[in-house]
Amino acid sequence: MFITYLRRELVNRRKQTIIIAVGMALAIALVIIVNSVAAGVKDAQTSVLGSVYGVGTDITISKAAAAPDEDGTDGPGQRFDFGADAGSTTDGTTAVATSRLTAGMGTSTFDATALDTVTAESGVSDAAGVLSLTNTTFDGELPDFSQMQQGQTGGAPGEAAEGTAPTGGADGAGGSSFNVDSFTVLGLDPAASAVGPLSAVTLTDGRTLASGDTGTNVAVLDSAYATTAELAVGGTIDIGGTSFEIVGLVESSSGDASTASNVYIPLDVAQSLSGEDGKISSIYVQASSADDIASLKTSLETALPDNTVSTQSDLASSVSGSLSTASTLVGNLGTWLSIIVLAAAFLIAILFTISGVTRRTREFGTLKAIGWSNRRIVGQVAGESLVQGLIGGVAGIAIGLVGVVVVNLVAPTLSATASTQTAGGLAAPDGAAAGGPGMGGGGFGQAAQAAATSDVVLNAPVTVSVILIAVGLAVVGGLLAGAIGGWRASRLRPAEALRAVA
Repeated sequence: MFITYLRRELVNRRKQTIIIAVGMALAIALVIIVNSVAAGVKDAQTSVLGSVYGVGTDITISKAAAAPDEDGTDGPGQRFDFGADAGSTTDGTTAVATSRLTAGMGTSTFDATALDTVTAESGVSDAAGVLSLTNTTFDGELPDFSQMQQGQTGGAPGEAAEGTAPTGGADGAGGSSFNVDSFTVLGLDPAASAVGPLSAVTLTDGRTLASGDTGTNVAVLDSAYATTAELAVGGTIDIGGTSFEIVGLVESSSGDASTASNVYIPLDVAQSLSGEDGKISSIYVQASSADDIASLKTSLETALPDNTVSTQSDLASSVSGSLSTASTLVGNLGTWLSIIVLAAAFLIAILFTISGVTRRTREFGTLKAIGWSNRRIVGQVAGESLVQGLIGGVAGIAIGLVGVVVVNLVAPTLSATASTQTAGGLAAPDGAAAGGPGMGGGGFGQAAQAAATSDVVLNAPVTVSVILIAVGLAVVGGLLAGAIGGWRASRLRPAEALRAVA
């Protein structure tokens, strides 16, 4: 009898059913779209951070860069020193070429024993240390300054040496021309692939680094850099004046992100070539549980007080651009808008249910007169409201899915900018001003904030959890309206029905 009575009341009150269902449907559809877009923004942000963090990385540990000394001999600077006999001289022109592998500008190295400290912490599932380096090559043509030195040997005591202006060089008249080319190199443990930069890449050719590569001169290149530098698997690349065999090419697992470095080599080889024996620049940490990340960060900060411990949420705050704007919009406006619309939908359902109960005074009074209990009347009204809510939920899910499909078809592109510490511009060597071949002193710029910008296509996913949330909201809205309306109906007295009839 419950089902029969329920069906009859819903059919007889189509207008009320439609209004309640439509309000609920629009609210639930908005919740689905907002949740899907929020998940899409989060995935986009993860892809942007992927090149820095790596898949599975929860925490990174680094050390703030040291400020350079006034003389530029310490800190993040780059020097090239050439002796008088450096390079080869032909027709008055000296060709000089040298390559150096040094710690990446804007980074500081610290003792690799910190990795043991990290792995000993409770809550650490895996950890890997890396050494971030920059390979800088100086290649140029200079005049033969020995001519001027020879001209300055003569002359009477007390007389200024006139000397002979140097000839040769790039333009044959004593001019100089040189190029400075650099690429990033990352030294890592070949056996540690579960966490860190190589866990966030896909092999496109050859092979990746293996545990047997420790101590060998092999390299894996970013495929985009290899294309630009016209390098391929089986070839060689000069790193710090040493020839490395190219064994593989990789690219980012996400098409919207870049890899963490141009070149990857074994950690022990990188430490030896750069003179950073026993040093690393970063540690990538994977927590045993996502719930432990906050407490693990605190523990690591205590264990390594001189280092900077950062989580993905910390790094995400540095991402700017339209991606950051979308994240803020979805996180604030979207959430509050969903709450307001849901509250409005629930309120409409409650008011229409109470209004319907008021119009059915005679009906409920009569039912109570023939023996219906308050519990049965409340159950009847709640059942009607629940069905109305479920109808709205089904319609809301359909509308929400259509909205998500539209978002994915439009595929809006978001711009993301992640600030990182990189090398500054090239500064003229001090030696160039003096005109001598012993170039030195001048650095190649100080560490600076560089903005790496990438475009990310927003893709709003639909998950089972979102659908379950929608169904739950429909049930809650229906039960809430039914409970309040049923309580109102249960308070009616049979005498009121007789007065209504009269």
